[in-house]
Amino acid sequence: MSHLWEILLEPKTYLWVAMSLLLNVGASVTNTFGPLILSGLGFDKYITSLLNIPFGFVQFLVIILSSSAAQKAKLKAPVLFLLIFPVIGGLAMLYAIPRSNQTGLLGGYYLLAFLFGSNPLIVSWIVGNTAGTTKKSIMMSLYNAGSSVGNIIGPLLFNEKDSPHYFPGLRAVLGIFVALAAVILLQLLNLVVLNHLQSIKRVADGKPAVISDASMEDEYMAIEEELLGNHKFDQTDGKNDEFVFLY
Repeated sequence: MSHLWEILLEPKTYLWVAMSLLLNVGASVTNTFGPLILSGLGFDKYITSLLNIPFGFVQFLVIILSSSAAQKAKLKAPVLFLLIFPVIGGLAMLYAIPRSNQTGLLGGYYLLAFLFGSNPLIVSWIVGNTAGTTKKSIMMSLYNAGSSVGNIIGPLLFNEKDSPHYFPGLRAVLGIFVALAAVILLQLLNLVVLNHLQSIKRVADGKPAVISDASMEDEYMAIEEELLGNHKFDQTDGKNDEFVFLY
């Protein structure tokens, strides 16, 4: 129960859920209404199906490249934040470009594929910043709940009466991704503050203020400091003063 209460009292919990919710509103829009958007550009159902094939390929590339970039840079927040900009640009293109410009609109639609690189990064960011078996399980359940709610809300933003342009839905999703970028920055700031508080705790316990985080290293890193590594098994990140939050 202590894991449950800790997770309910932490602001970062609600920021994780907000990320999951906002992102999956956008994801459901592309999954459900991608064909409608393409058909609204004047393509028949056969060409619409074909044009979704490269969209899936772009998703695949974005997921691989963004995950590799996060691992290489040992940072998740900056990569996640940068992935939002192509999506915002794509939505702006779909909203502003005249319907007669099919090439420009199709390019804007393909930019939406960048959002699919975000889910793996958010999941790994959550797991890397949560300790304690029960706490981690609850957090992932909340993440999945946010994802499910997002997939329910997404289709409701697009109404048949708004076809073929779907301007109200595009405006709403554009605002959602701007909000998502803001939530990512808030979570990054929150984790910076939490690491500072962890340093204060360590000093009070007679430990070094700064310790190396080896969680994203490619090779095994031994603990060199004599005073470290003596915390209890399965402590949460809130209880373990040696826990280092990942950015």
